[in-house]
Amino acid sequence: MKRIFDPVHHFIELDAGEARLLDLPVMQRLRRLRQLGLAYFAFPSAEHSRFTHALGALAMGTRAFDELARHGADAFDDARAVGAQRRLVRCALLLHDIGHGPFSHACEAVLGVQHEARTEALLAMPDVRAAIEGLEVDPDDVLALILGRADARYPALCELVSGPNLDADRMDYLQRDAYFTGVASGRYDADQLTGSLRMFQRAGKPVVGIDYRGVVALESFVVARYMMFASVYFHHTTRMFERILQQVLRELWPDPHALDPIEEFLRWDDFRVLNELRDRQSEAARALRERIRLYALAAEFNAESDLSTFERCHQALRERFGDEAVWADEQSTAMHRLPLGMEDRRRTVWVGTPAGLIDARDASDLIAKLSGKAYWRKLFVKRDRADVREARRLCSEIVASLR
Repeated sequence: MKRIFDPVHHFIELDAGEARLLDLPVMQRLRRLRQLGLAYFAFPSAEHSRFTHALGALAMGTRAFDELARHGADAFDDARAVGAQRRLVRCALLLHDIGHGPFSHACEAVLGVQHEARTEALLAMPDVRAAIEGLEVDPDDVLALILGRADARYPALCELVSGPNLDADRMDYLQRDAYFTGVASGRYDADQLTGSLRMFQRAGKPVVGIDYRGVVALESFVVARYMMFASVYFHHTTRMFERILQQVLRELWPDPHALDPIEEFLRWDDFRVLNELRDRQSEAARALRERIRLYALAAEFNAESDLSTFERCHQALRERFGDEAVWADEQSTAMHRLPLGMEDRRRTVWVGTPAGLIDARDASDLIAKLSGKAYWRKLFVKRDRADVREARRLCSEIVASLR
């Protein structure tokens, strides 16, 4: 048994087979990928890696699975089935991020390949398959959970690995990111949430949901996610340097297809990208190397009702300073992937009550009100092409005139 101490979850235990999986080069590479990309430019302690997150996801997923098994033994054939599915969930959570590239989503935007596609290729590598099979786990089942495939052998367990609502991935990264950035509002009641998880039967199929006494914990989970997007993930400094990073990556990889071979892709990590910047003299490379803020925030808007104001300000800045001097950044995310009036009305968190299963939106006014997408829109100007004070004054006058 291997014990690893983690500041978020304390001791995390792995058996000998899982420890061998952890030692694979594809796993050790995760030590060289930051979980939050360039967020450390805004939050200096946000240096944690996807390796530590993988361990944390395993810890949270194990707690979640054990609660499901404890309260829903009838959902499993026998104790042997419980053990087999527990090993599967733990293995999938350890491996769920191996397909990420340098600085994760910025890399995907440049290379045009999603990390899920890389994951499939990596799980097909002989050493990875052998390590998985050494755990008496089918690699195809692992891939199905990571990708959340509808034809997965254990579809209910997809919720714990790939979401979209109660996955251990999110359960860990919210706690971990809040811890390392110091953003207290990103915390939620993890003990109550995992302790409330239940396996229900709906339309003759097992689904993961929560006991009605855990609704408040689910609310804290949704609010924490909103706070982390607002405070960290879409922070204006982070967004600015991610834009600069994409320029640098295009310099480094003029032919994105050069990284298509999985062996070449694995040679790249955050450390190598930063090392490649040492002698480059482009504006973007120097900005990343020396933390030079090429852009300044002129205005930001955090409500959908601000769309017309955002567009007015954007147009005014472009007319005043020119198109090349202005950058409009628009980000949105579904706070909790419930049906939300969106494309798939079956995807929700089911709440078990004495009267039967109900939708989480019917169990909580707060979740109902948070249903839908949250929006963050920011307007930046290039410091060498625009007067920052004038840009901010211009936007302030437009906002004031429309209120």
